[in-house]
Amino acid sequence: MSAAAQSIPRRAPAQVMRLSRLGSFHQCRLSFMRILTRRMAGEGWTFTRPEFQIDDQGVGHAVYSATGPERSYSLVAFAHDLPDEQRSDRVIAEAWDATFALFDGVPTSEDIARLSRNVPLQEAGRVSESELTLSRANRSVRLWDHVVARLASGQQPDPEMIDSVGYLMRTTAVYGSGKFGAADRERIADRPEMQAPFQAEMLTVYLIRTFVRDLVTHMARVTGGAAAVPLDPGLARQLGIGNSTGLGMAPFIVNHPVLFNNWIMVREEALARVRSIETAQADEIDVFLDRLSRTEISVARWTSAHPLQIEKLAHLRADLVTLRHHLKDAPLQGPSPWERLVVWSETALSEEGQELIVSLILEPYAALVDGLSHCMADDDHAFAIDGAMPVDQARSLLRRAFGWALNIDWTARENCARAWYVSEEKLEPRLGERFDEPVAPYEQPLAPARDAAQAFADLADWPDDTPIAAFLTDHPEHRHTLRRAQLFRRAPYGEIRDNTIGASVLPIDMLRAKLSFFGATHFDPRSDRWVRICMYAGAPYPEDLRPETADAWVYPEAPP
Repeated sequence: MSAAAQSIPRRAPAQVMRLSRLGSFHQCRLSFMRILTRRMAGEGWTFTRPEFQIDDQGVGHAVYSATGPERSYSLVAFAHDLPDEQRSDRVIAEAWDATFALFDGVPTSEDIARLSRNVPLQEAGRVSESELTLSRANRSVRLWDHVVARLASGQQPDPEMIDSVGYLMRTTAVYGSGKFGAADRERIADRPEMQAPFQAEMLTVYLIRTFVRDLVTHMARVTGGAAAVPLDPGLARQLGIGNSTGLGMAPFIVNHPVLFNNWIMVREEALARVRSIETAQADEIDVFLDRLSRTEISVARWTSAHPLQIEKLAHLRADLVTLRHHLKDAPLQGPSPWERLVVWSETALSEEGQELIVSLILEPYAALVDGLSHCMADDDHAFAIDGAMPVDQARSLLRRAFGWALNIDWTARENCARAWYVSEEKLEPRLGERFDEPVAPYEQPLAPARDAAQAFADLADWPDDTPIAAFLTDHPEHRHTLRRAQLFRRAPYGEIRDNTIGASVLPIDMLRAKLSFFGATHFDPRSDRWVRICMYAGAPYPEDLRPETADAWVYPEAPP
């Protein structure tokens, strides 16, 4: 591998932490799905299907077990006969085509019986600390019916239809970390295979994808009998699991500044390492060009009906053409190739294209990048405010973390047009119009910039050497702001540098930032508040998971 002189610094938080840029992130080597598939392949995990009790109506249960070096995990899946009129992606739905739990170990018949009484109810049921996640999914009815009909008649489904939809089922939630009685994060955080963020959730979705493939094959056999054929492995690999994600996910990155900082800082550290490489070897350039070619295929398949994403896709496709022309004029064989490419992209490409370059140049450098995944978790939540900190030091921290927000007129309606609150019906975050809806009394502390400006203003008349504890005794409403300011010393990428309650805020930017770290592709916003994505499209199924197939699967190969 090429030598690197660690000289290029990480990009500044002021550049990275703008919502428009966060909303342009793409998956990369540090995405949680790829971390999981690399680990499972490298450690030689084995997979079994101890039960598949699904009847001719497509109703029943199945169990899929994944066994690593030290322990097993099992997806317990329940298939349901859902009337069309009850099928809904909304969080208020009460019935689904399939429901799931990830069991810690291999379940007994008693465990399955207990789960059968609770998992299909989702929020209305309760699981135990033996379960790590709870999930549900609905069919993409048009593609599901098409695939079943084609396979039942002895034919393969239309590849273009598979491309246009991308998944046979989409999840509407994958709950973990203690929700509804499931195991808390602390129970599994010290396990090597669960050390990186969201590994239980990613394993859940990986096994759901296998169940969905098996279920559609089963239903085709029920329908077609001896004439039915299995789904072609190549077409099966193109199918992922869809996901519909709404506002419930957006506050996560505001509420977890240290965790989000760790994700961003690790990505920026990986980028800095690669930018510092003085010369690229021929095989490294070949990997980059291969991933670029396969990205062009992926982007060509990426569609959206939302005006914002249509515009971003147009920019991205133009960026790819511009990049190809640039590489002819500025080949990568010269000095500091990746630094030159990044610097060029910052003026030549859109933010969507710039962030794609970030992902692509990490691809040849597993040895530099992949080990950083061990630094992405945050399992130390015991941070206490330093009450002895002098007021002048607290002011300085507020300027560093929120200086951009201190001159905003927070009394102007357009700057505080919205308010985050929690719905009574589903206990899920919502974003309301402050001046049109009676939501202000229920506002959640999800406007850190506004709150920081108010805290800074309230500190104005306090003597510099006063302990901040005295100020907080008089102004306890600023405790969360001072805590964030003090956390900023160890989490400089933990604060979004945009107004999260302004009239122009796009929550989908927050959704995409988080989902990109999951490893999602083909973002398809359905409004400014919810988005559809695809997960594991192109990934090897358990029987094909090996070190050589475990990583580059996210980049589609050219059709033969």
